[in-house]
Amino acid sequence: MIERLLLGPGPSNVPPESLQALLRPTLGHLDPDFLQVMNRIRERLQLVFRTKNPHTLAVSGTGTAGMEMMLTNLVERGDRVVVVVNGFFGGRGAEMARRLGAEVVEVKAPWGQPIDPAAVEAALAGGRTALLYFVHAETSTGVRNDAAALATVGRRHDALVLMDCVTSLGGLPVDIDGFGVDAAFSGSQKCLGAPCGLAPITFGARALAKIEARKSPMPSIYFDLLWLEKYWGSEKSYHHTAPIQNFFAFEEALRVILDEGLDRRFERHLAAHRALLAGLQAMGFELLPPAANRLPMLNAVVLPAGLDEAALRKRLLLHHGIEIGAGLGELKGKIVRIGLMGRNAQRSTAALFLGAFEESLRALGSAPAGAPGAGVAAAHAAA
Repeated sequence: MIERLLLGPGPSNVPPESLQALLRPTLGHLDPDFLQVMNRIRERLQLVFRTKNPHTLAVSGTGTAGMEMMLTNLVERGDRVVVVVNGFFGGRGAEMARRLGAEVVEVKAPWGQPIDPAAVEAALAGGRTALLYFVHAETSTGVRNDAAALATVGRRHDALVLMDCVTSLGGLPVDIDGFGVDAAFSGSQKCLGAPCGLAPITFGARALAKIEARKSPMPSIYFDLLWLEKYWGSEKSYHHTAPIQNFFAFEEALRVILDEGLDRRFERHLAAHRALLAGLQAMGFELLPPAANRLPMLNAVVLPAGLDEAALRKRLLLHHGIEIGAGLGELKGKIVRIGLMGRNAQRSTAALFLGAFEESLRALGSAPAGAPGAGVAAAHAAA
């Protein structure tokens, strides 16, 4: 197997401490020592989510499983659900809510632009709304929506506030209690830096009250929070066979994050983003979202007309061992997505990428602006 430098929209490269944890001897999913691992994961996730929610855990499944668990527990047929759609993953949340029988009201903005909280407020005012759903960090476009502002308007209209923070958790400040978010989910493989396969999730008191007051039975056994809590909580009773090794690796990844410190980690992601942006601009490239709403960990780079982005990504992968992401949906062929997540959020990694990016562009007959090496030099000089 050839090791790649994973600079796409996820997964990111896993720290060695977390990889080493995968080699621990397997325990049973009800072994007292494994149950203590689950307890430590819960405690560490509460710190990373910045919440006191007791219903904070890791779902056995990817980020999409977290999305499905959150919506399946909280959506009932006929609920009015307002969904922010300014990218691919907002659209996926809307589709999932529709499949659960919700009356979905989409509030849209052009891909790459943040949503206007006033537009969301107008949609909420249009009828009694059960849930407001939005993506904090839209992975398809590199844009950040204002979580605190959206949560404020949602609560003002007595809607439960649901947030996708798959890309932001561990790389941007996520303050569940401070924002006023009622439920949120993420994924283990991006800024958290763990192997793929777990979905951190948290439910607050208002969300729990809606689950307990459901008029219809939960349509899923696997994603039933109240049942799963019997496994994670004091009962420690069987729910499913947890992916033991993934839990070991995730516990270690959370320890690495907390040892570094969340604020230092956020600053490191921002410093890497600044270095990358300086280098890209020196080469004549710009990012899709407006400056005030750009994500530090996911950079959507606008490509010039005529550049074969598939050939560019192929050369980066085969000649430099670097993976980056393509555009999704309406942005296919128009952007590439460069992730600087977890341990890859380093100024030196940004500079390494920029050198490979320039070489690949020149090899494809699309020489960038500036003198040779201008991007790398700008990255090293970035404040």
